[in-house]
Amino acid sequence: MSTKPWAVDDELWAVIEPVLPARPERSPGPRPVSDRLCLQGILFVLYTGIPWQQLPLELGFGSGQTCWQRLERWQQAGVFDRLHRTLLAELNAAGEPDWSRACVDASHVRAKKGGPATGPSPVGRRKRGSKHHLVCDGGGVPLHVITTAANVNDVTQTLALVDGIPPVAGRVGHPRKRPDALLGDKGYDSNPNRRALHERGILPVISRKGRPDIKGLGKLRHVVEQTFALLHRFKRLAIRRERRLDLHTGTQGVRAAPRCRLRQARPQDEGA
Repeated sequence: MSTKPWAVDDELWAVIEPVLPARPERSPGPRPVSDRLCLQGILFVLYTGIPWQQLPLELGFGSGQTCWQRLERWQQAGVFDRLHRTLLAELNAAGEPDWSRACVDASHVRAKKGGPATGPSPVGRRKRGSKHHLVCDGGGVPLHVITTAANVNDVTQTLALVDGIPPVAGRVGHPRKRPDALLGDKGYDSNPNRRALHERGILPVISRKGRPDIKGLGKLRHVVEQTFALLHRFKRLAIRRERRLDLHTGTQGVRAAPRCRLRQARPQDEGA
C-alpha cells in the first residue's frame, strides 16, 4: 500500500474509471491531463490543504485549475454518488458491511470562506463553521454524510441520515439500506425519532438525557469517531475551504470512497 495518501493504486482505479463520464472530444491544444492524475491532484490538495492555485506543477497532476474543473465536472455528473454505491455493493457482495448496527455522530469544522450551510459555531467562539453529520456501519464504513450549518442540532439530522443511506446491492434479493439498530449519544435523544426509527424497522439504541449512558455504548460507537478522524486527516475536510456546498460535498465523496474500500485496513496503513 502506498504511503502517499493522495496515491490512487491500480486496484482502486479499476473501480473508479468505469464510473467517470466520457471525456469531451479532444480540442486543439495540449493533450489534457489524464483523469487518474487529476484525481491524485485533487487528493493532494485535500490532504495538504493548500489553495488550488498552489498545486505544484512538477508533481505531474496538472494545474490546480484543471483539477478543480475536473472535480466540478465529476460532482455535477454524480460520479461520487455512483462510486460510493459501487464500492458499497462490492463490500456487500463480500459480506463486509456490518448491518447489525449503524452509528451516528457529528463533527464541527471551520468554514474559512462562509457560504451555504454555514453558521456560528457553538464550539468555535461563534466563528462561522459547518457541521458534518455521519452515519456509518458497525465497522466504520461511511454510509451517508450531510453538511449543515455549525449551529444545527444533531438530533434534527437523525432521520435524514438514515433515509439517505443508498440501497446497497451486491447480494441476492432486494438491495439493503436499513441497519438493524442505530446507535447514538444523548445528542440524538428524541422520542419522536425513536418512534420513526421503529416504524422503519430499526432499533434505536440512544442514551437519554439525565440518565446514565447505556452500558458499552461508547465502545461500540467508537468506530464513527475513528471514521471522522480518518476523513479529517485531509486538511481541506477538517477545515472547509470551499464556499460552494456542492464542491465541498464532492470533496467528501472523493475522500470517503477509499475509506469504503479499505474498511478492514489499519488506519496507519490507509492510502488514498
